[in-house]
Amino acid sequence: MDRRNRALLIAGLVVTALLAGVVSTIASSQPDGLERVAIDEGFDDSATDGATSDSPLADYAVEGVENDRVGTGLAGIIGTVVTMAAMIGLLYGARALRRRDNTSADA
Repeated sequence: MDRRNRALLIAGLVVTALLAGVVSTIASSQPDGLERVAIDEGFDDSATDGATSDSPLADYAVEGVENDRVGTGLAGIIGTVVTMAAMIGLLYGARALRRRDNTSADA
C-alpha cells in the first residue's frame, strides 16, 4: 500500500471512530421504529428480553460503565471495530480464494 492510500485509510478510520464514538452519544433517545410501532399498537408491555439482552453491549452501552454517554460511545467504537475486523477477514478470505482459483486455472 502506498503512502497516499495509507493516509486515506487512516483518515477514514479516524472519521469512522469519531462518528461511532462521538455522534452516537447525541443520537435520539426516542424509541426506534419497531419499538414505536409496539407502543402505538399497545403491545409494548408484552415484550420480553431477547437472547442477547445480557450481553456486554446490550442496549447500546458497555456493561459496567456508569456514565451513559461514555458507555454509548464505547459501544459504538467496539461495534465499529468488530464490524471492520469481520469485513477485513471476509475480504482477505475472498482474495485467498481468488488466488487459489487463479493458480489452479493456470496449472
